[in-house]
Amino acid sequence: MSVLVVDDQVLIRAGLAALIRAAPGLTVAGEAETGEDAVRLAAAHRPDVILMDVRLPGISGIAATERILAAGGNGDSEGAAPPKVLILTTFDLDEYVYEGIRAGASGFLLKDTPPERLLTAIRTVAAGDILLSPAALRRLLETFTTPRSSAAPELAALTRRETEVLALVARAHTNREIAETLSLSEATVKTHLNRVMAKLSLTSRAQAVAVAYDYGLVTPRSPR
Repeated sequence: MSVLVVDDQVLIRAGLAALIRAAPGLTVAGEAETGEDAVRLAAAHRPDVILMDVRLPGISGIAATERILAAGGNGDSEGAAPPKVLILTTFDLDEYVYEGIRAGASGFLLKDTPPERLLTAIRTVAAGDILLSPAALRRLLETFTTPRSSAAPELAALTRRETEVLALVARAHTNREIAETLSLSEATVKTHLNRVMAKLSLTSRAQAVAVAYDYGLVTPRSPR
């Protein structure tokens, strides 16, 4: 499994790369100092996971994430699976993190995350899971989301069942829980979710949750 490390601080970048190289089953696809370098190296090396700092010289880590995921990680190959992006941040409740999730990142890590937890995080998102507790994701979205005042035309492309699945995903239900709630098999739930992701051009489960809040399928609680 290959990992692209993106951070403009050389000591942090070198430390992350050294940790990854020493871990069984992980390799370093490259090291990038700027957002532009991240986009270029992602296209050239097609990493499985990208550790992406949000504050970078030139284009931001958020803008780089959007470009990389839009290109599937490889601008030369149509249909290539996009990499999973982990946002590196200093603060867990941060608008940069929110924008990263909306851009398609699979979660975020604090820069003071212990080494073993970081390695587990890389493997977690590579497997397609969100690296963000349901409570933390909900807190983040309720802080920064402003639901649309009118119905989103994008939702018209979804079937009733797909809309139900998306709403339950946004409420932090697992595929198994959704299957039990809707009396479906887990495989059928996964199929519905994949169709939702394709129709709404989404690249991560976390992004699907953000979109559900944005479209008003889930209403943020009022601030206490």
